[in-house]
Amino acid sequence: MNGENYEKILERISKKSGIEKEELDRRVEAKRAKLSGLISKEGAAQVIAAELGISFDNEKLKINELLPGMKKANVVGKVLSLFPVRTFERQGKENKVANFIIADDTSNIKVVLWDTNHIELIEEKKIVVGTIIDISNASVREGELHLGSFSELKMSNEKIENVVTEISSATKKIVEFSQGKNVKARAFVVQAFPPRQFDSKQNPGEKGFLMNIVLDDGSETIRGVMFGDTIKELGLSDLEKIEVVEKEKEELIGKEFYFSGLVRKNTYFNNLEFSINKIQEVDVNELIKELEN
Repeated sequence: MNGENYEKILERISKKSGIEKEELDRRVEAKRAKLSGLISKEGAAQVIAAELGISFDNEKLKINELLPGMKKANVVGKVLSLFPVRTFERQGKENKVANFIIADDTSNIKVVLWDTNHIELIEEKKIVVGTIIDISNASVREGELHLGSFSELKMSNEKIENVVTEISSATKKIVEFSQGKNVKARAFVVQAFPPRQFDSKQNPGEKGFLMNIVLDDGSETIRGVMFGDTIKELGLSDLEKIEVVEKEKEELIGKEFYFSGLVRKNTYFNNLEFSINKIQEVDVNELIKELEN
């Protein structure tokens, strides 16, 4: 968690309680001292909120008002993009997970669906790009909204104008990456794996593509994963032509790009993974300006 999240929490507590932020900050530090620093500032702030009888559950919030750790977050947003429905095996049983991005006039966020009834709305194309959806009882974790069987997902008639389409990403070195953060990094491609094709669950008969690369910016390396059109931003022309892709893939090694996306925990390998959603070529003139500054 960062200072921005802490400030958001203080602002909301202050607004509800009428207590000045400076006084709340003092109480947070006192609470942390009492607990020998074993709790974060954000955690201590939420303890103070509970002691004041303040709860943020069940409120309808803007996306930029969502706070880490919320268990009953409610928000309305417009679907910006949909990712392929994926299947995975857990305890010998096949399960599904679906992801998409929603936005309002303040920010945007990735939504993760685990309930099959919710996922069917995507598979049956009841939720498409541009749909306004109303989400209730979602949990906020790793910078994402997660919906389980107790969450609600329905279409909304609410109008949302001027949605924020750009994902705010802090420029970081790979060694500074932390789970759940949207980041941007300038890095070299040091390894590229062939794109893998899979059946699209939401568009039967269509094929989706997934590709893994390894990035290095001099501070650390990390595996990156991309889907669909994001792969083409690397300069791969036709993902279905194996011979062409193989040649273009080899030409990627040593090339430098700006990569933006979400840092996630790969539970299978128990390490961080970079879910890339945007790739930009490095502008030499811009680099010179950066160095001059």
